[in-house]
Amino acid sequence: MGTWIIWLIVAAVLGVAEVLTATLAFGLVAAGALVGALVGAVGGDPALQFGAFAITSAAGLGLVRPFAMRHIRQPPLLRTGTAALVGRSAYVLDEVTAQSGRVRIGGEEWSARPYDETLTIPKGSTALVYPRE
Repeated sequence: MGTWIIWLIVAAVLGVAEVLTATLAFGLVAAGALVGALVGAVGGDPALQFGAFAITSAAGLGLVRPFAMRHIRQPPLLRTGTAALVGRSAYVLDEVTAQSGRVRIGGEEWSARPYDETLTIPKGSTALVYPRE
């Protein structure tokens, strides 16, 4: 049995481990094993196969993984729920005070309170939505 088949088996096992753990580490090492299998399939000796595997795996773990993890951890660009309302203008339906108030934002009615509790926003005016702290 050629050594390239062993590399394929190793790549398959590492690929399954990546699917089960989703760490993005096993998958990159599996790619290195595939490169080792490719080198073995074209006739490279075992030392060359292992060298190709080691270099590819190290490059994947050292260069690709940090970039991919940074990309994965970015917050989504799409804001949903009440966070999507921040920065939009609101039409005041009922006077907004520290105790009560109703506004219309994008065709929907919402309860509202002024950012500064001493303010009173009169009915019929337009206000800007701020995040609650």
